[in-house]
Amino acid sequence: MALRLPAIMKTTAARLSALYLILFTLCAILLVFYMTSLSARMLTTQTMETITEEVQGLAQSYQRGGLPYLVRTIERRARQPGANLYLIADANGRILSGNVESLELGVLSTDGWTDRPFAYQRFGDNNPDRRTADSSTSGAAQPSPPRHKAIALVSRLPNQMIVLVGRDLTEPERFREVVQRALMAALGMMGLGALLIWYFVGRRALKHIDQVSGASRRIMGGDLSGRLPVTGAGDEFDRLSENLNNMLARIQDLNEGLRQVSDNIAHDLKTPLTRLRNRAEAALSSNGTPADYRAALENAIAESDQLIRTFNAILMISRLEAGYSSEPVTKVDLAAAVRDVVELYEPVAEESGVVLEAPVEGAFMVNGNRELIAQALSNIVDNAIKYSLDSTGTPTVKVTLEKGAQEVRLRVADNGQGIPDPVDRERATERFVRLEKSRSQPGSGLGLSLCKAVMKFHHGRLELASADPGLSVTMTFPQSEAGK
Repeated sequence: MALRLPAIMKTTAARLSALYLILFTLCAILLVFYMTSLSARMLTTQTMETITEEVQGLAQSYQRGGLPYLVRTIERRARQPGANLYLIADANGRILSGNVESLELGVLSTDGWTDRPFAYQRFGDNNPDRRTADSSTSGAAQPSPPRHKAIALVSRLPNQMIVLVGRDLTEPERFREVVQRALMAALGMMGLGALLIWYFVGRRALKHIDQVSGASRRIMGGDLSGRLPVTGAGDEFDRLSENLNNMLARIQDLNEGLRQVSDNIAHDLKTPLTRLRNRAEAALSSNGTPADYRAALENAIAESDQLIRTFNAILMISRLEAGYSSEPVTKVDLAAAVRDVVELYEPVAEESGVVLEAPVEGAFMVNGNRELIAQALSNIVDNAIKYSLDSTGTPTVKVTLEKGAQEVRLRVADNGQGIPDPVDRERATERFVRLEKSRSQPGSGLGLSLCKAVMKFHHGRLELASADPGLSVTMTFPQSEAGK
């Protein structure tokens, strides 16, 4: 898909990049002007210091030998390679000595530093025989226009003779131009690079956003298994996609749970409701005694209580799985919870002929909700007692606690027939799933589902494994939740 500039400019990344590009360009331009002016000022200051030193040396020569010695000194210095500008003129501005042929008009009429760079011409630039003064000389032949620029310090001797010492600005100006061109070239290359980076950053951002938009449309179309693309770059887009993918996975799990609940209610709750209605209708159509009507009402109440417990279990599972439970979390001693549950179920086990063992000693502290843990453990112990009756030997249920390196495990094992198929063990924790075909045992198929939800609430896990013989159910709490 072709990405056009207007489309790219609609992205936040491209707009930020454009803003940074503009700010960078402004800062770079200001830097060019600042560096150019700074280099010019530094060179001008250095030039003025050199001229000042020259003037001080000439003043010493004048003091030692007067005007003749000063003229000889200037002539000697003027003939040296790369010499500064030296000029001696009379009071009328006529050049008497030095290496300057002509000056810009009005230079010799000043006293002190020239207020601006002036034009001049050295001997030999055009006509070596031409010696011309400045504006004070009238009627003389004028040379060709001066070609150089310089700054100078103009001084007057006691006899009104004029001495000019200056320095050519050709090299400083050339240096300043080189610096300026280099900075402009660097600015141009950096600007081009920034523009290309800006374009490709915006293009990449827009491409990623288009991919996210396409995946979002598919998800909104009903495909909750779809996920947002993750490039693996680890940038903010990947972090956002990963968080949204986790959210989508959570939503998919909740929707799947809702679908399962709806299907299970339609199939598993339809039978008890139909049975309840049929019993009520049979009681109304019969000519029974008050005792018969009372028994029918008691059966209806018992059936209704079972339905209420089922709905309460469904509601609690949904709250725990959705993370909406407001159950308090405190320090819980799993050993104390095991002793309480075992004490509660010992009469039931003894009545059924089941040996219930709990060799638990010491304290096993975890962070959790005591009521939820006790309820989950009660469901597991209750199932173990019921299904250990199929044992070929003495029915036995054993509850143990052990600490691992990073976790605490609460295990309930029986020696019944168990669940040989691993697929069936995985299905056993789903809602309303009952592996017993005859369904002769009481229950709704929500016990292990509730245990799984409780362990999810405690950031742990519920594991079903073969006890060979029998079934082993393990509630594992992470060490981060456990006390030492």
